[in-house]
Amino acid sequence: MRRRFLAIAALALLSVASTGSFAPAHADVPDTNRETGEADEAAWPTSFSLPDGFQPEGIAIGGTKAYFGSRVNGAIYRVDLRTGQGAVFSAGPGTPSLGLKVDDRHRLFVAGGAGGNARVVDATTGEILASYTFASGDTFVNDVVLTRDAAWFTDSRIPVLYKLPLAGWRRTLPDPSEVVRVPLTGDIVYGTGINANGIVTSPDQRSLVLVQSNTGKLFRVDPDTGATKLVDLGEESLPNGDGLLRQGRNLYVVQNRLNQVAKVRLDFAGESGKVLTRVTDPAFDVPATVAAFGHRLYLPNARFTTPPTPTTTYSAVAIEAP
Repeated sequence: MRRRFLAIAALALLSVASTGSFAPAHADVPDTNRETGEADEAAWPTSFSLPDGFQPEGIAIGGTKAYFGSRVNGAIYRVDLRTGQGAVFSAGPGTPSLGLKVDDRHRLFVAGGAGGNARVVDATTGEILASYTFASGDTFVNDVVLTRDAAWFTDSRIPVLYKLPLAGWRRTLPDPSEVVRVPLTGDIVYGTGINANGIVTSPDQRSLVLVQSNTGKLFRVDPDTGATKLVDLGEESLPNGDGLLRQGRNLYVVQNRLNQVAKVRLDFAGESGKVLTRVTDPAFDVPATVAAFGHRLYLPNARFTTPPTPTTTYSAVAIEAP
């Protein structure tokens, strides 16, 4: 009887599978290595095209999707990392989309550059969930980092951080009136050009770390007071530092016009660091920012040194993380 029951059950499962009642196991998951069960990144493209004239700057990765923002009109382009295929899924507001971060609730936080603003976009539908105006005039809202209770934005023209409090376990988006301006004081001194740019949390999660592009310096920031302290890199500096990515104590710094990525080993508090290596790639064409999936770093080629036209080509590239 037991053998007969098992045979009937097996036939029933085969019947259900043949009718298509169950979706294929690989429908919504990346290709995997049968031996390790890990995503088979080796088969994924290491370079893919972005729209002509798009002028990409920021990148964020959520799951196997990458998101790129346009400096032209703020459109957001979404790409499947497994295939390299993508499309614009959120129209821009007419102001740039620069630094991007996506959270675990599929919300994309977008820095608005010279628009002095930011917005939050549904990473699935492209719907704008909230918009915020931080400043007007000579402003450049450049990058964003997410912490447990806030989204923090840098301004490359005004020595201030903008804080969007994310309240409670639901990380509710704040009203525009709840935006907090935290003036930067201490060691950082703003000058001409691009000042505070990329931003991450320190390894101990107690502070923020930002790069000043025009000086090549890293600064540790007290999020409660805005007081900055120079990160001790010894004799090293990080000129043209742009996007930052931290994984544990390893900090990756994109040095855009130098076409390289520096790997810095920070101490736990983010007070000092050592430049371990710098890497480049023939496919780099002034990369601006960086995000990670698996063992790879993904970087959009901003091509800042190429005069932009509506037909200028753009791409993103992937390299093995050093």
